[in-house]
Amino acid sequence: MSNSHSFVHLPRRQAVVVFLAFALAYFFSALVRAITATLSPTLTMDFGLSAQDLGLLAGGYFLGFSFTQLPLGRWLDRYGPKKVILAFLSIAVVGCLAFAWADSFYGLLAARVLCGMGVSACLMAPLTGYRRWFDAATQLRTNSWMLMTGSLGMVAATLPVQWLMPIWGWRALFVMLGVMIALAMLLIALLVPLWQTAQTSVSSASAGDDGGYSAIWRSRYFWRMTPIGFFSYGGMVAIQTLWAGPWMTQVAGWTAQEAATGLFAINLSMLLSFWLWGLITPRLAQWGLRVDRLIAWGLPWTFVSLAILAWLGPAVGSSAAFALAFFCVSSTFVALAQPAVGLAFPAHLAGRALSAYNLVIFAGIFVVQWGIGLAVDFARSVGFEKAAAYQAALAVFGLCSLGSWLYFVLSHSEET
Repeated sequence: MSNSHSFVHLPRRQAVVVFLAFALAYFFSALVRAITATLSPTLTMDFGLSAQDLGLLAGGYFLGFSFTQLPLGRWLDRYGPKKVILAFLSIAVVGCLAFAWADSFYGLLAARVLCGMGVSACLMAPLTGYRRWFDAATQLRTNSWMLMTGSLGMVAATLPVQWLMPIWGWRALFVMLGVMIALAMLLIALLVPLWQTAQTSVSSASAGDDGGYSAIWRSRYFWRMTPIGFFSYGGMVAIQTLWAGPWMTQVAGWTAQEAATGLFAINLSMLLSFWLWGLITPRLAQWGLRVDRLIAWGLPWTFVSLAILAWLGPAVGSSAAFALAFFCVSSTFVALAQPAVGLAFPAHLAGRALSAYNLVIFAGIFVVQWGIGLAVDFARSVGFEKAAAYQAALAVFGLCSLGSWLYFVLSHSEET
């Protein structure tokens, strides 16, 4: 498919303001996403959670997120990012308050699902807007810097949350998150432009558009990118936002404070990685380095880090955070797939293309988060020691991720 539709780009100053308004909302959505890794020791103690329960609780966010992706894409293309994100963020506020008031595991799970549904537009809405408001090089840059903002939110979910826990407690933290999301909604309402009629009435090439996903599902390029989105991208987020913490405490033997420090370092390394991607991707595009080639070359480094973790386990010791950070940073190559999928389709399909691929990613996050928990509990039930159970679960994930990369490299896609 060609991206033949042209739209008036926003003036530079307005573009910066719009980016910052969206970025604030995405910051808080990432904080809500990652906070369970830091709170996992406290929630496990308060509610008597097993590894399977913990994986399901963290994955509930991504399950709720996944529920909304297909209708979200339609609504973004039809109503534009501003109206859609404001409607969704109101659900996120309710989810944060419900989590703060929950008194059972199932109450926590239901609230996490609501949170996931509520923040599910926080990246797709701006990326859909950027597809029409920014040129291609700027879209690659702003995608990386949105992810950088998300990493900043994940950094805030580590040591700052650990420091505030003795003062406020986790329930008050979620009340404050609800208030902050409401503030982000106010800024978006004031600063982000509405979808103009001129923007939504695209040329005759989209006249036959039925508002569905058939053009997306027919794309060979979309399906080529699907396995790496599911396992490699989804697995990166699953480990970064949940299993990195338990790995450091239950395999490497770190304290909760040490693990929070390790998570801080991991998320800070991710922040710097996405900042650098934002700086260099426009230049890489000028040099003709395709996203597909960068992913093919860069992603194998993740298998090196996974092999080290799975083979050495407790022997990694004080280097656990470094090994996990190396895995997450090398996984950022696959983050380039998301804007590449958006750019592969015409602008009037951008919301649906991006949301469909986001569904793949977040379904992967849910499956990997819960799957690792299930694998750990199963390995324990058949006699594995705790550390060995985590090693086995990570090895299974690594093989799945390797298979997805091989499919990506060996498959031959046609131009969509």
